[in-house]
Amino acid sequence: MNINQLFSLEGKTALVTGASRGLGKAIAVGLAQAGADVICSSSKPGGTAKTRSVIEQHNRKCYEVACDLSSPSDVIALAQDALSLTGTIDILVNAGGTIARAPAAEYSLDQWQTVIDTNLTATFALSQQVGRAMLKQSSGKIINIASMLSYTGGITVPAYTASKHGVVGVTKALANEWANANVQVNAIAPGYFRTDNTQALQDDLQRNAEIQKRIPAGQWGLPEQLIGAAVFLASPASDYINGHVLAVDGGWLAR
Repeated sequence: MNINQLFSLEGKTALVTGASRGLGKAIAVGLAQAGADVICSSSKPGGTAKTRSVIEQHNRKCYEVACDLSSPSDVIALAQDALSLTGTIDILVNAGGTIARAPAAEYSLDQWQTVIDTNLTATFALSQQVGRAMLKQSSGKIINIASMLSYTGGITVPAYTASKHGVVGVTKALANEWANANVQVNAIAPGYFRTDNTQALQDDLQRNAEIQKRIPAGQWGLPEQLIGAAVFLASPASDYINGHVLAVDGGWLAR
């Protein structure tokens, strides 16, 4: 296999949640650029129209589906709908997520449950449903989106932190069971990227300055800078990588 084949996704079909904007959109477009057809999921019907337009400019097929990731029944229906659209899913990217900020002493259980269901339960449920099909075909790539808060505790985001620690645990647990069936399960831990989820931090001048000062690269990441890691973990180049968490953080963890 030559180097171009190692990173090619020609003939593959990917399902990407959270594909309407931010990291999910960038990953969906990046997989298409590498040759994959993409099923784009977002919380609202028509939410991925802009993503679809970009993907189709790369002469790849794009399908749009909607799913409330906080609802387990919706997540199961998403897997079934996606598989019925294309017949197979070779790559699953669990990029959809949410965050709620409040001091831990004031954090409501409703906030907690919504974040846990959206970020963690949906990741497991969708991986389980799509993973069953991958096991039958003896091949597949699952990429979960972790976080810098998979390593640390953060401030005023207890549910998000718990969910992202859990995503790493699920990644390793599934890798342990499925690696010998040629299904690779890995995760990407983005550092501080300019997205809607981090807008509150970007707008906090003091916190923004503290974050940039700690990042060896000296700046926030852009969603497009995650594409390389996603294509790598979705491609044959990562066939012997299992249960790994790849940090894309500008050096944050090294400092």
